[in-house]
Amino acid sequence: MCVVLIRSVMLYILVIFAVRLMGKRQLGELQPSELVITILVSNIATLPIEDVNIPVMVGVTPILALVCFEVIMSWADLHFPKLRRIISGSPKIVVRGGCIERDILKELRFSVDDLLMALRSKDIFALDEVQYAIVETTGSISVMKKQSAETPVRSDIGISAENKDPSVLIISDGKFIVEAMKSVKYSRSAVEMLLAANGMRPDEVFIMTVECTGRCFVADIKGGMPKILYLGGTGNDKS
Repeated sequence: MCVVLIRSVMLYILVIFAVRLMGKRQLGELQPSELVITILVSNIATLPIEDVNIPVMVGVTPILALVCFEVIMSWADLHFPKLRRIISGSPKIVVRGGCIERDILKELRFSVDDLLMALRSKDIFALDEVQYAIVETTGSISVMKKQSAETPVRSDIGISAENKDPSVLIISDGKFIVEAMKSVKYSRSAVEMLLAANGMRPDEVFIMTVECTGRCFVADIKGGMPKILYLGGTGNDKS
């Protein structure tokens, strides 16, 4: 049992390393070659775990070989577009100018139901809203709506807005997140003083986020009503 546990941990670490080496993608975003490598790696990794008579290196060697092969193929894809099209294919236009390309749907073996389901995943429930739709090589669909169906943005109606970065989590479960504090350039003492002024300690904070403007969202561990607080200045190494 101990041997199986040790093998499992070793191969788990190896597979995590292999997946990280191949790049950060969600399963639905994998190219065909990446999906094949992922399936092969997972199957190979189970062999030494299921049978203790199989040496660990019998699983490690092919996993490393497959990952190296995938890295080489990724490099080749970047430098040789023709090879990339052969291995991964190319995007296909299924709706052009508001008209459905039936021949392309047949080529992709996309039924009408498949197309409608893909559009619904983009919050589109009416075909007449679609101007252009492309099936990517990963199988996902990219859609451009007709201008008449697009939701107006602020610039369309003449409203100006300041561009700013999203809020950053700086305290989680009562603990400061050091890297986050560095990114927003607020000192720990400034945050502690703000909390103290509002009758709170850092270890009583469940979540605290801060925006570049100094606006803070604070939720306490007890589950009370969240507070909106403001740090002074604009976030340049305040203390």
